[in-house]
Formats: sequence, structure tokens, C-alpha cells
Amino acid sequence: MALDVLAVAPLYQGPDINRMRLTAELSKKPASPLKPLVPSKSKLTTIETKRVMSVLDETIHKVELVTLLSHLASKDEALEGILGGDVRRAVREHEDLCRSLLDSVAYLQDKERRLQEEEESEDEGWLRDRLLSVQLQKSNLLPLMEHIRESTKDVLRLLLDNPQAAKLSETHALGRSAEAQRFIDCLMELRGFLFEKLLTSPMEAREKTQFIQDVSRQNRRNQDIIDALENELAASMKNRDAEVEKENFVIQELKNHLHQVLRLSENNLLRTKQEAEKQQKADFRASQARVAKIQQEILLLRSQHHNLVVENREAEQALRKKKYKVETEIENWIQKYDMEMGEKQDEYEELDIIHKEEKVQLEELRQRYKVLVEEFAQIRAEREVNAKKKMEAEQEMLRMVRAATLIQAVWKGYLVRSVLRSRKKRSKSKGRGKKGRGKEKGKGKGKGRK
Repeated sequence: MALDVLAVAPLYQGPDINRMRLTAELSKKPASPLKPLVPSKSKLTTIETKRVMSVLDETIHKVELVTLLSHLASKDEALEGILGGDVRRAVREHEDLCRSLLDSVAYLQDKERRLQEEEESEDEGWLRDRLLSVQLQKSNLLPLMEHIRESTKDVLRLLLDNPQAAKLSETHALGRSAEAQRFIDCLMELRGFLFEKLLTSPMEAREKTQFIQDVSRQNRRNQDIIDALENELAASMKNRDAEVEKENFVIQELKNHLHQVLRLSENNLLRTKQEAEKQQKADFRASQARVAKIQQEILLLRSQHHNLVVENREAEQALRKKKYKVETEIENWIQKYDMEMGEKQDEYEELDIIHKEEKVQLEELRQRYKVLVEEFAQIRAEREVNAKKKMEAEQEMLRMVRAATLIQAVWKGYLVRSVLRSRKKRSKSKGRGKKGRGKEKGKGKGKGRK
């Protein structure tokens, strides 16, 4: 019983896992030889299968929450104000119960270990009584375990009733233990297996079985081929070993032959060395005779050299006198050249001073010329501007004279027309007055007659 409790106890901590969807992702890869193993459906169609998967998903979600209770209890102060008061209280109570259970189990395990160590040395009756007491204490743990189950249900109910608290609990998934994470991974693997099983129809299951049988038969045939190839390989290895032995024998014979050749070469080398020493002694005697002959020739050449030195010494004295005379003449010419060049240098310096003064004057004249050129350009520009202004003024005056004459002509024409128009109006008004008067007289006469 204690081992069962220990197997359940580590389920309080560990990282979160992304929950799987109820639909399988469609593969975008081309058809492969393992296509019969892939279900043809990608979604659950029947209500029963959806219910089964929903129940399993809910179970995984609850397990994830349960495995985080111990971590939430350890972070109680940090989560104050985030989780509800009921949830925090229930988590603390659940943690206290779990700790008491774990302490009891650890005490019983330690007691069992000590009893096993003292089993050989102690009395059997006393040991039996101790074992019975341990078993009795284990049986007393059942109500505590039942209480822990009820506490777990209460905490889950509170967390599920408060979705915000459940989400905040899931954010602390990094506090989950490795054992709890492995348990959740196994549940997720079971979910994937069950999901694939529910997507697979009986026909697909039979096809899958047939495919696996075909693969196993193919594997057996491949294994037979591999065994045959291994046998061939073993035979070829044996042949290779035999050939290697033959080659090793040939190599050994070659080594022996090489050793003999080395010994013969050493004898030849010794013989050659002796012959070389004899030849060296003969050459040494010949060289000594040659050296004596060369020394005699050297003495003869030295006497000839002494005679030539005596003869050439007189010629050297005459050449030295001639050289001294030429050097004195050259020195006189150099002094004369230095005097003339000094005079020329003085004349050049005077001309250079005059040239620099004239250059300064030229620079001043150039500056004055530049100033005059600029002033002339300004005057020229002003004259051009004035000429343009004068021409524009003359053109404007001509335009104004023409406009004035045109306006005067128009005004005279307007006056003439207005005078003529007034005369016409007057003549017309006079003619109309005469006609009106004649009509009035005629009407008066007619009335008188009546």
C-alpha cells in the first residue's frame, strides 16, 4: 500500500503540454508505402467517439491541474489575491494531508527496512508482532487516502468552477515534476493511440493487419536473403584469409631474399671500399710528384715576375711625373674657372635682384589692371543698363503717345457720333410733333360736322 501511495504522490508538479485537437492534421507529403497505416478520416464523426475523446481530454486536464497543486501550495504567498480564498484554503488543506500521508509512509518504510535488517538477529515472535503492527498502521492509512481523494475532488471542483484560477494555475506548469510530466506524456500518447483507433474503421483495421502481415513476410524474406548474404560473406572472408596467408608467406620469402641481398651488398661495399683505398694511395703518390713539378714552375714564374716588376717600375716613375704635371695644370684651370664663376655668380645675383623687383612691380601692375578691368566692366554694365532703360523709356513714351492719339481719335469719334445722334433725335421728335397736331385738327373738324 505504501508503494502505491508513493507511486501516486509525485503527480503534483511538471511542465504543461499542448492539448491535442479532435481533428488529425492532414499530411501534405506525397503518398508513402505506409499509407495503409494512416487513417482515411481526419475527424471524429460519431457522437460516441467524440464523447470518449472529450472524457479523456477532461481527464488529462484534471491530471494537469492535480499535478500543480503542490507547486501552488509552495507559492501560496505569491498567489495571494490572484486565486480565490476558497481555492487557496482547499489547496493548503490538501497539501497538509499529502504531507502527513508522505510522512507516515516514509516512517513505515523506514520501520520495514529496520525490521528487515533485524530479521536474522531478533526473535521470530517479537518480529511477527512488529510486522503485524506495521500492517495495522498501513491499514490505518486507508481513511487518510480516502480523505486525500475527497480533498482532490473538492480542489478540482473549485478550480473548474473558477476558469480564471485554472488558467493561472496552468501558467505555473514549469513547476511540475519529471515523474508527473512522464505520466501526462503517457496519457497524451494513450490519447493519440485512442484517437487513431477511433478514426480507424473495421475495413481499415483489416487492411492494416494485412499490410503488417505482408510487411512481416517481406521482412522474413529479407532476413533469409540477409542470412544467405552473410553466409556468402563468411565464405568470402575465409577465402580472403587464405589469400592473406599466402601473401604473408610470399612476403616472408621476399624478406628472406632481401636479407640475402643486403648481405651480398655489404660484401660488395667492403670490396669496393678496399679498392677505393688502393686507388686513393696511388693517386696520393701521383699528386706528390705533380706538386713537386708545380713548385719548380712556381719558382720559375716568381723570377720572371721579379724581372717584370723591375722593368715596369721605371715606366711607372715616368707616368707618375706626367700625372703630376697634368694634375697641376688641372688645378690651375679649376682656380681660373672658380674665379670666373664667382664673377658670373655675382652678376647673376644682381640680375636676380633686379628681376625680383621688376616681378614685384609687374604683380602690382597686374593687380591695378585687374581693378581697372573690374571698374571698366562695372561702368560698361552700368552703361548697358542705362542704355536699356533709356530705350525702354523711349519705347514706353512712343507707346503712350500712340495710346494718347488713339484715345483722342476715339474720343473725337465718340463726340461726333453723339452730336449726330442728338441731331437725328431732334429731327425725329419735330416730325412726330407735326403729325400729332394734324391728327388733332382733323378730329375736331369731324366732331363739328356731326
